[in-house]
Amino acid sequence: MDIFIQQLINGVTAGAVYAMVALGYTMVYGIIQLINFAHGEVVMVGAMIAFTVINALAPSGLPPLLIVLIAVACAVPACMLLGYAMERIAYRPLRGAPRLAPLITAIGVSIILQHVALMIWSRNPLAFPQIIETESYRIGEATITNVQLAIIGISTAMMAGLAVLIYRTRLGTAMRATAQNAAIAGLMGIDANRIIAATFVIGAGLAAVAGVMVASYYGIAHYTMGSH
Repeated sequence: MDIFIQQLINGVTAGAVYAMVALGYTMVYGIIQLINFAHGEVVMVGAMIAFTVINALAPSGLPPLLIVLIAVACAVPACMLLGYAMERIAYRPLRGAPRLAPLITAIGVSIILQHVALMIWSRNPLAFPQIIETESYRIGEATITNVQLAIIGISTAMMAGLAVLIYRTRLGTAMRATAQNAAIAGLMGIDANRIIAATFVIGAGLAAVAGVMVASYYGIAHYTMGSH
């Protein structure tokens, strides 16, 4: 039973991270039926940006939690901008093209982002700085760390916030209408281009947070981590 509880804790933690990544995938697929293979690379970019910011601020003497928050505050808007650029430059011009064209483009964007990361951060696995002291709490013979608790709590809060956004706001209503039928939504006054771009931006923001969490949890970042 203790082994089961421990594996349950580990599985819920990993599942919380995967859920954050999957939400970005499903949002984009649901609204334009595109499997965005480059979404994993947005996760990687978020982790790498956080890695750079934490390393730069670690010697400053700031509280570790504040440094991590600053790193997340840098990674999220950077990934949102990347998500918008991907949609505007790579995917929007191909919206009326055969289904295979945007799919191949998504793979190409993924490869480009991997190689840009390789040139900036090198091909070697990078040890993600563990500046927050890890504390363990016992549940019988199993243990759960403060990092695991933070990952589960943040993921749950963000998924709940996304649900509120989708089902309780005008933007969410417009997103659901566009996903149902973009042409009819346009006749109702909804700007499909703006809604699709917003979907990419929101998904990229979630991916950035997921990247920081997975790098913090596993303690490593690599330019191919998004493809795994």
